[in-house]
Amino acid sequence: MGVLPVPAEVRAILLDIEGTTTPIAFVQAQEDCSLDGAVPIPLESGSGEEELEKVIQAVVDNVLWQMSLDRKTTALKQLQGHMWKAAYATGHVKGEIFKDVVPAIRKWREAGMKVYVYSSGSVEAQKLLFGYSTEGDILELFDGHFDTKIGAKVESESYRRIAASIGCATNNILFLTDVPREANAAEEADTHVAVVIRPEEVSDLCRRPNVPFPSPSDVPQHDVSSSWPLF
Repeated sequence: MGVLPVPAEVRAILLDIEGTTTPIAFVQAQEDCSLDGAVPIPLESGSGEEELEKVIQAVVDNVLWQMSLDRKTTALKQLQGHMWKAAYATGHVKGEIFKDVVPAIRKWREAGMKVYVYSSGSVEAQKLLFGYSTEGDILELFDGHFDTKIGAKVESESYRRIAASIGCATNNILFLTDVPREANAAEEADTHVAVVIRPEEVSDLCRRPNVPFPSPSDVPQHDVSSSWPLF
């Protein structure tokens, strides 16, 4: 990705994860396998456990259904985060980070900017990904994390809440995402936006459920007055 100017009033960078800092395929693979063997269902029930077995199976079926639709519900994302914890801690999984992300974050921080993460994945899952990443433990590079507890990423009010939590105006924030609907919501809150389109992610972006591939008319345009490396 090339260099994109950052507006002079920006004091904080807000990063999406999937498709922005991390390959879409990695995130989807984690979500697809996160319930594999996680909930044992009794094969036999001879002690009054038949109803419990049905309840457990119904819960598993519902979770799998939500995952198949790429639902961004807070409860689902928290559940996935809990299940990933052991896999990360034992080294079976490492969070995949694009090679240009850490250098860019370091340059933003050197320029006096703070860096935050805003993802549909739970804060716990975010910290696991960046704490056990292919670039090592890079949690120290982030000043804070936000998930859907603060609001959905497609709702403009969420970005106002984030700004209030950070202690700045919405126009002091630059949000990076690969999803046009999120970009439009942030723009409605007067947040600066950069839509991330990585050539290596185009095929996976086209296959994402409920996420249309951005056309030029979908990408917000912004005035800029100073230049900093953007990935």
